[in-house]
Amino acid sequence: MTATRSPKPTAWQAATVVALRDETPRVRTIELAPSTWPGHLPGQHAEVRLTAADGYRAERSYSIASPPEAAGLELTVERLEDGEVSPFLTDQLRPHDTIELRGPIGGYFVWTAARARNPLLLVAGGTGVVPLMCILRHRRLSGSLVPAALLYSCRTREDVIYRSELSDIARGDPRFTLRIALTRDSAPGWSGPVGRIDLPAVRAQLERLGGVADSFVCGSTGFVEAASALLLEAGQPAEAIRTERFGPSRA
Repeated sequence: MTATRSPKPTAWQAATVVALRDETPRVRTIELAPSTWPGHLPGQHAEVRLTAADGYRAERSYSIASPPEAAGLELTVERLEDGEVSPFLTDQLRPHDTIELRGPIGGYFVWTAARARNPLLLVAGGTGVVPLMCILRHRRLSGSLVPAALLYSCRTREDVIYRSELSDIARGDPRFTLRIALTRDSAPGWSGPVGRIDLPAVRAQLERLGGVADSFVCGSTGFVEAASALLLEAGQPAEAIRTERFGPSRA
């Protein structure tokens, strides 16, 4: 993939909460209006900083969910019970509140339609779908005709983030393939695959895409390592695989 120049990150600034939207019982999307925003590339993230009354500060990074074409900036956040930042963002934040924000951050895990040369394979585990959704939204809004596929692994149907939007994209775009696999239970009425993403699933999508694809893998460290190994085993060159890992931080 061709390198893309990233917008220069801003300093810490105030960002006003415009709207909040629940994606799952544990995941919420926050639409923000930063004081100043230089734009971002699909796949980048932003840093959020909270300051307590006693001066204690906590900072966390969150992937940007909204595409560059959108007017607002959206972050999709999963609540972690022992987290320092995510419980406040998902449970206490309200419209018109302000938080501190800095970004965009990152220049490696990015994809733009203007520089796309190969088909696009996205592999997500859990909330790892967030930056990949940003890429898919950008692909749609830019009018890109690049064939794309998303392999998305979730624990249960209740945990599938952006479920309705992903289904709409899949129904309306013959060049896009969606495969969601549930790892814990199928729930009543589930007709999709159950189990972890495996080699046959990876090979099937690569065959649909016509061979070598620009591949983006995002999720927990264990998921990313396993998915990357499957891509290599399926014949993808290492230089065509980009990864982003969510560590065990107390978000």
